[in-house]
Amino acid sequence: MHQSIVVGVFAASPSLEHPAAILATELGLPLASAAGAASYTHGLYLTLDRLELRELARGGSGPIYADFVLGQAAHRRRFGGGRGQPLARAVGLKANTAPTVIDATAGLGRDAFVLASLGCTVSLLERSPIIAALLRDGLARAARDREIGLWVRQRLHLLGADSRDYLPKLLAEQRPDVVYLDPMYPHRQKTALVKKELRLLRALVGDDQDAASLLATALVCARRRVVVKRPRRAPTLSGPTPDFQSCAPNTRFDIYLIKPPSGCALV
Repeated sequence: MHQSIVVGVFAASPSLEHPAAILATELGLPLASAAGAASYTHGLYLTLDRLELRELARGGSGPIYADFVLGQAAHRRRFGGGRGQPLARAVGLKANTAPTVIDATAGLGRDAFVLASLGCTVSLLERSPIIAALLRDGLARAARDREIGLWVRQRLHLLGADSRDYLPKLLAEQRPDVVYLDPMYPHRQKTALVKKELRLLRALVGDDQDAASLLATALVCARRRVVVKRPRRAPTLSGPTPDFQSCAPNTRFDIYLIKPPSGCALV
C-alpha cells in the first residue's frame, strides 16, 4: 500500500460492528470508529448494502465499490455490443467458442464481468487485499441476484493472489486459453468517475512498474493468447510486438498470439 494512505475499517451501523471487526482482522487493518476518523486518509466502510472505500479528507470524492447488478455494469451487459465489441474480439470470442480467461489485474472486475456475461469462465487475480475485498463483496451481491446470479456463480472466480506468483505455479491442465492484463497506467481520462477510481486504485497499489515482466509471465502461461488493455495512444509494453490490435474510441487491446505451447515456467 502507498505510504501516504492510511485505511481503517468502519461499521456504518452498530449491527455491523462484529462483521467489520472480522473484516479488519482478515485485512490486517485497524477497526476504526467515527470519532477516530481523522486518523485515517481512507475508510473501508461496511454498510447494510455493500462494502465501499471512501476518501475521508474534506472535499473527497464519493465512495468506490464493486457493482455488477446496476449502473455501468448493467448497461455494458445489455448494450455493450455483445460478442462484436472490441474486448470480446480481443480475447477471441466467437459464435461457438468461450475461452477460459485469467484476468491477472482484476481491479474492480468490470471487464471480467463483461467476458463472463458473454460466456467466458474467468478467474480474477487481484493482489491488493483491499481491492480484492471490494471485488469479493460485489461478486457476492451479484451471485444473489435473480437475473445474473446463476452464471456469476458459475463463471466468475476470485483469487486474492499476486499474478506474478500465481501464474508460474499453474499446472499444464490449469493454464487458461487467455491471460488478460489491464496494468495501471498514469493517463488522463475524461469522466470524473474514472478519474476518481484510477486515483484511488493507484493510491492503494501504485503504478504497475512490473507490467512488462507480468506480460512475459503471461506469454508463457496462456494457451492461445495474451491480451493487454492500453490507452489508445499509449506505447506497447516492453517486450515482443503484438501480433495485432483491436481498438475502441479511447482504448486499445494489444493481442499476442501463442505459438507453440510451452510449460508454465519462466527460464
